[in-house]
Amino acid sequence: MPVVDVDPDELRDLTGRTEKTDDELKDDLFGLGIEYEGETEDGKLRLEFEADRLDRLSITGIARSLRYQYGDLSGIYVPDTNDPEWTIEVAESVPDERPYVTGAIVRGLDLDETDLEAIIQLQEKLHATMGRKRAKGAIGVHDLTMLKGAPADGGAGKSIRYQGVEPAGDRFVPLDSDAEMTPAQVLTDHSTGREYADLVSDYERYPAIYDDIGLFSFPPVINGRRTEVSTQSRDLFIEMTGTDQWTIDKMLAIMVYALDARGGQVESVTVDYPDRSVVRPDLSLSQKTLAHETVEDTLGLSLSPEELHDLIDRSGLEIAAERTEDGTRAYEVSIPPYRVDVLHPVDLIDDVGRAYGFNNLVPRYPDVSTVGGRTEASRHEEAVRDLLVGLGFEDLLNFNLTSDGELFDRMGLDREADAFGAGEPPRLIESYSEDFTHLRTWALPSLMQVLENNTHRAYPQHLSEIGFVAQVDSSTVTNVAEGRSVAAVLAGPEATYEDAKGRLQVLADHFGVDLTTPATDHPSFIDGRVAEIRLDGDSVGVIGELHPAVLVEHDLEVPVAGFEFELGALR
Repeated sequence: MPVVDVDPDELRDLTGRTEKTDDELKDDLFGLGIEYEGETEDGKLRLEFEADRLDRLSITGIARSLRYQYGDLSGIYVPDTNDPEWTIEVAESVPDERPYVTGAIVRGLDLDETDLEAIIQLQEKLHATMGRKRAKGAIGVHDLTMLKGAPADGGAGKSIRYQGVEPAGDRFVPLDSDAEMTPAQVLTDHSTGREYADLVSDYERYPAIYDDIGLFSFPPVINGRRTEVSTQSRDLFIEMTGTDQWTIDKMLAIMVYALDARGGQVESVTVDYPDRSVVRPDLSLSQKTLAHETVEDTLGLSLSPEELHDLIDRSGLEIAAERTEDGTRAYEVSIPPYRVDVLHPVDLIDDVGRAYGFNNLVPRYPDVSTVGGRTEASRHEEAVRDLLVGLGFEDLLNFNLTSDGELFDRMGLDREADAFGAGEPPRLIESYSEDFTHLRTWALPSLMQVLENNTHRAYPQHLSEIGFVAQVDSSTVTNVAEGRSVAAVLAGPEATYEDAKGRLQVLADHFGVDLTTPATDHPSFIDGRVAEIRLDGDSVGVIGELHPAVLVEHDLEVPVAGFEFELGALR
């Protein structure tokens, strides 16, 4: 999930709550679903939040959410926008792979180093999340005074051009360089160019943005040095290119709101495509219908219309219309343009719940004649979990979503292999992050990631998880075979196959199943130190010492032994 570094003093200034202590700020942030993850060396708070609330990638966005929570703001604020003076003209030569562009101007800024760092952090966090590491959307921020606009078509205003350029075509000086380079040279000779070369290297023509002087931006790779932003910059030109118009328009809205909060005046830009013309930024509001009864049923509250109005206002939303049909009251709720997460009315109910305060909800028994309890499967899983903890493992709960690379490439496993964990993972058609694109087919990669993130901790580290796994299976009604898996790793200087086997044997004995471990091959494990797990004669998993290549891939310097098998096999 995204993590941003925030200066607590600046956050107090932006919220107007200078009396708040750091601990009080952390509590208030937690109420918004923003978790404290530690501090940087210079005392900034490291804050982690859900990947869908991308408007909180900036400190101004976090401050805005807090001010709504405090009741200092209500309803929807839309920045005033001046009429366009500049035009982005889109040429026919623009690469088909990256056809979309958007932009805005923000004037009258007074930036210091802190402001500049915050803008850069927001830009890079948007690249990493919504922009899919610049593949879906990339942002360029330029000093407007360093641009020379050509006369726009029709003679009114100034224009720049988004067009294609030959790899060995026009030259420019990229950021962090003193030498003129062609786009092709940037991809081979510049560190940033090499990092993002894969995004455009297969294009016949590269994307480029020109003013009347020449090439000044090579999206999605790097900007030109001529338009570099500094603390002396007062007027900024923001351009974004990408593969999807909606994505870059929403990224632009988030940037515009952040700069508006720093005192800038937003100015529209006209985008002239060959077949149409649009004005950006798009700060129009969207709407969702929300039934009063649904809010009450979901949250377990009884709210008057006035109370619900207030909670919606304090969520940064606004009721545009209200109606009653067949005795049911419903609202048309307006949603600000920086909210990319509202896909369903339940997202609005979540906002209402946070405005009310989830900690203020009073638990109560449901109005039914029976009392719920754990299923047999749940009790069995809890028994296995308790035994693992008794064997010295620390119980974990990892995400069910991961990436193709984590499941296979980093584990040295081919998805087509005849091995435990291989298979076709269910894929999300539209994911918010490249880190969470697939349901996991096995749980050991998740435990390896935890070990990778805890190399600074003392050893030994014994971790276990009982979690959800899935594979594409056309023989099922849903085309997905779902299951629960038991996985465990032992990491430390003395970790061996025998250590893992001993704990596995205790599990088998406790649940009265016969365990055998015939030798097998598995690319994630060391040859000769890996075995198949058979419980009551059925092949249900794998056990062994992780392969050195897998350890190196996860930056681990100690041996790791582990096992994974189907939970149902212990019954």
